[in-house]
Amino acid sequence: MKTLEKKVAEKLLKIKAIKLQPNNPFIWASGWKSPIYCDNRKTLSYPQIRNFIKIELTHLILEMYPEVEVIAGVATGAIAQGALVADALGLPFVYIRSTPKDHGLENMIEGDLRPKQKVVVIEDLISTGGSSLKAVEAIRNDGSEVLGMLAIFTYGFPVAEQKFKQAKVKLTTLCNYDEVLAHALSINYISESEITTLQEWRKNPSVWKMEN
Repeated sequence: MKTLEKKVAEKLLKIKAIKLQPNNPFIWASGWKSPIYCDNRKTLSYPQIRNFIKIELTHLILEMYPEVEVIAGVATGAIAQGALVADALGLPFVYIRSTPKDHGLENMIEGDLRPKQKVVVIEDLISTGGSSLKAVEAIRNDGSEVLGMLAIFTYGFPVAEQKFKQAKVKLTTLCNYDEVLAHALSINYISESEITTLQEWRKNPSVWKMEN
């Protein structure tokens, strides 16, 4: 797994799906200042990387959840990758909206999901875990079972780890924040002094802007 994490970190940094700017932070939609920005949708534009991620997610599901019956993608970032994985496994695919549709059937789950089906959820990115676990809740409320969640990348926020533990959802990711920092340092993308800034940010990202 460690080798896989390194490979994914290298690929995400290479195509700038992940950018590190500790001295010129990004502003997230939440208003947080952040020295890192992740957009895994970029992987879809690179066939070899897109296929690599699909294959690795597929292998993990076959290894960990052989009883899976449905693949669910979390809108919008994981719809495409989730559909690719479902196709590779020959399984049905559904996706979970962030909010119910405001017209028609007012669906939150798009596609045919039947009660008691066993579902693996695909996510592209784990930050605080709120939207990801909201998707899990929607599936459970619909009467199906969530076996676990797989994602491309996680920031590894303590608050997210706590939320997943409380929700009793097993999370497996292809890559993580620590591995990205380690690889970025090894290729001189960032310096040793910048590592400290990046590590401090993760401890409490919501107030990091007040500490710097």
